Amino acid sequence: MPLLLRLREILRRAGLRLGTFEYLEKWVVLGSIIGVVGGLAALTFYYLLELCGWIFKQLWSLPLGVQLSLIIGGAISGFLVFHYAPEAEGHGTDAFIEAFHVKWGKIRSAVPFIKTVASSITIGSGGSAGREGPIALIASGVASALASRLHLSAQDRRILIVCGAASGIGSIFKAPLGASIFGVEVLYRRDLEVEGLMPALISSIVGYSIFSSVVGWGPIFKCPPYIFKSLEELLFFALLGFASGLVAILYVKVFYGLKYAFFDKIPAIPHLKPVIGAGLLGILAFFTPQVLGMGYDYVQEALCGNLPLTLMLILAFSKIFATSFTISSGGSGGVFAPSLFIGAMLGGALGKLFALMAPAIVTQPAAYALVGMASFFAAAGKVPVASIIMVCEMTGNYNLLVPIMLASAISYIVSGDATIYASQLSRRS
Repeated sequence: MPLLLRLREILRRAGLRLGTFEYLEKWVVLGSIIGVVGGLAALTFYYLLELCGWIFKQLWSLPLGVQLSLIIGGAISGFLVFHYAPEAEGHGTDAFIEAFHVKWGKIRSAVPFIKTVASSITIGSGGSAGREGPIALIASGVASALASRLHLSAQDRRILIVCGAASGIGSIFKAPLGASIFGVEVLYRRDLEVEGLMPALISSIVGYSIFSSVVGWGPIFKCPPYIFKSLEELLFFALLGFASGLVAILYVKVFYGLKYAFFDKIPAIPHLKPVIGAGLLGILAFFTPQVLGMGYDYVQEALCGNLPLTLMLILAFSKIFATSFTISSGGSGGVFAPSLFIGAMLGGALGKLFALMAPAIVTQPAAYALVGMASFFAAAGKVPVASIIMVCEMTGNYNLLVPIMLASAISYIVSGDATIYASQLSRRS
């Protein structure tokens, strides 16, 4: 690689020992390249998703327009995925994890392109899914193709796809530090891929910088300046963590229960199953239309304390089924955004309940929505460290770091081995 050789020569002339910088020089260059790739991939996916959302929402004003939009989206997505790239089925992060553990980082070149289009259509048509899984698979797929062109070793290829996932997620969620940790933490339920952390951090920073320079630098969510100021309140945050762990177990059981016990047993070609899932979501949307799409608007409302307690409880459990209908059926989309939604609604509801029970202690009930976002995904995704940092980055609020850490640790322990990412291994060993 001429660029590496040039960098090596510069270091030699500066009197630096090349052996000391071999790891650094390689991953500064490769990590930066993948960061550019991830940032551009995130921009492409972001704008295609906006376009698909605008197109499908033209149908929503028609009688049964939402249901028609969902079914059309499910039909197109199902055809694209199962005809051209079955690996793009589902939430995408599992395919990235499987490629790392089983396929030595190899991802077919068709997968990123199919995942981009299919996920944009699924989410844009109203499917209950998010952007994390698709962008992880899209960016890691491009990284895998680049690794093949550069004739990298199998181990370097595996690290490179971690860089791809981190750069894509760090870009589209504007969470560069959390995404780099997510890339190395999501591979295992109880471990980290330590060697990939620094390369992933480089890629994530570069990707985030490119993406944010186009769409803006502010955090995704805006919330009041919550402050943790009461030792007694830690008890209530601990109870939220306990509840998050239990609901995360339910989430995983419903998600995979519907997949294996229902959708996989339907006597139909796989192409049609996302249509069936879309139809079921359409029925649910008659009663709770808030569960459609990523649901960021309602997460924002929960963070500001603008939703009633009963509605938030209903939405938390409805979103579990909505996401399962969309993704367990074979639809293409991520589980991070739905997890944030579920956690925000659960936390927001419990915060209001705790405020009724102890108004002198719980003075900011909406703050529990923010803590719930982190604690729920820490349990469901088995990524406690990444979840803590990503939620802080996405909201721009670090004042609740202590209660977030406590609730996330408890939820992670309570949830046991339950995980939404079935391809995770327990440990590196």
